[in-house]
Amino acid sequence: MADEVKANSWKEVEKLLTKGKTTQALSILREIDPEGKESTTLRLAGEAIYKQASKSGSKSEYRKAAGLLRDAVRMNPRDKSANALNNQILNEMQDKGISTSSIPRLFNEGTPTPAGLFAIFAVFILIIASIQFLQSSSGSNEDVMMKVKWTDRDGVEHEGTIWIQLYDDETPMHAESFRANVEKGRYNGIPFHRIVDGFMIQGGDFVNQQGTGGYAGAYFGYCSPSMSKTDDCADDETKWVVPAEFGQTHDPGVIAAARSQSENSHGSQFYLVDSTGAYSLDGSYTAFGIAYDGEIDGESTSGVAVIDQISQVECQGHTGPCSDSAGAKSVYPAIVVEATLLEKESEDPWYQFW
Repeated sequence: MADEVKANSWKEVEKLLTKGKTTQALSILREIDPEGKESTTLRLAGEAIYKQASKSGSKSEYRKAAGLLRDAVRMNPRDKSANALNNQILNEMQDKGISTSSIPRLFNEGTPTPAGLFAIFAVFILIIASIQFLQSSSGSNEDVMMKVKWTDRDGVEHEGTIWIQLYDDETPMHAESFRANVEKGRYNGIPFHRIVDGFMIQGGDFVNQQGTGGYAGAYFGYCSPSMSKTDDCADDETKWVVPAEFGQTHDPGVIAAARSQSENSHGSQFYLVDSTGAYSLDGSYTAFGIAYDGEIDGESTSGVAVIDQISQVECQGHTGPCSDSAGAKSVYPAIVVEATLLEKESEDPWYQFW
């Protein structure tokens, strides 16, 4: 009976994956096989996370998917689907320059490699350093879950969710500032005050709620109004700004830092790029994360799809969607209901990776 339930659940998961509903698929797999004892479970979980990695470009998700598919092959070497997916993801990771492990191999067939010998010698120092780092870096690397609400052009109200991964390696200051403001609840209830269809939706002004206020969530040595490096505002958070960290492209779904004329003037305001993209802003504005998943009225979708829906609302004083020339203000408020930090997954047991 239990085997029949699993078999039926696996079939349901396969259907969900063909529709791109990876979050629902993973929920079913966790429920029927929480410890990942079945090779089919591991294969399907690996496929789901592989799909998520392809959307987000996350190296950690690629590694999680590769690890699950590798384990599925080891558990059942005759599973042709698992073998095919395993080879596919390894080839893709090689093309993208993503290693299968974030650390060098320490042992080869039971014999320590040079890296392994060094690791054995330094293990206690590394453990102490790791403990100190974890204690001093409260809440780093979490994704952000943003619950939103808007009313479409037919007057129908919608609720949605956007899951956002931040570029910690490329834009560490912007990621830290954004998380700090999220953790303090500053974005809760704040409207998207500027909406431009075919471009982006902008919000994050938790001071004036109209695009004229807001400040950074952490101090990086830069202050307004000079936007230069100084210690003058170290004790006045209302003047904190984040310096530019250019380099990432404005792909569809990107979250980026709004600013004034100075490159180093980002406070708290952000914008989410819709499906058109905003590549003209590359090199002039800091893109610091990506919306990798979404949900509209309880149905799974992409993060970009949620952004697109909001960008197409009715505009004040103008028939149809908003544009900058029309004032970019929606008839009905489109708001961030709540933004929260998600727990970091990398410290969980292996079977919770999926």
